[in-house]
Amino acid sequence: MNNSKFEKHIFICTNQRAPGERICCGEALGLELTAAFKKAIKDRKLNIKMRAQKAGCFDICEYGPNVIVYPEGVYYGKVGLADVAEIVEEHLVNNRPVERLLINFNDGIENK
Repeated sequence: MNNSKFEKHIFICTNQRAPGERICCGEALGLELTAAFKKAIKDRKLNIKMRAQKAGCFDICEYGPNVIVYPEGVYYGKVGLADVAEIVEEHLVNNRPVERLLINFNDGIENK
């Protein structure tokens, strides 16, 4: 039984760090991606059953900018503004994750 108010939640990392520290998503589009997802969801009239929101660090910064879709727990990396419409159409509307943006945690990037 799904007791959630929303069918899907889209979390966009907007974390920012001080200059010279580990790279982070917020510096590379985090807030712009959040605004783009919110607009795309609202334009498609999905905002009643889906929600996009900014989030803190997912600790997978090397893959960023990062987006996670729940309840599936699908992790997207290297997301750009041009990818928003595709994620909304394919994943949110048609329940098909966008394969080319899926993070492969077995590639060892986060351990470098």
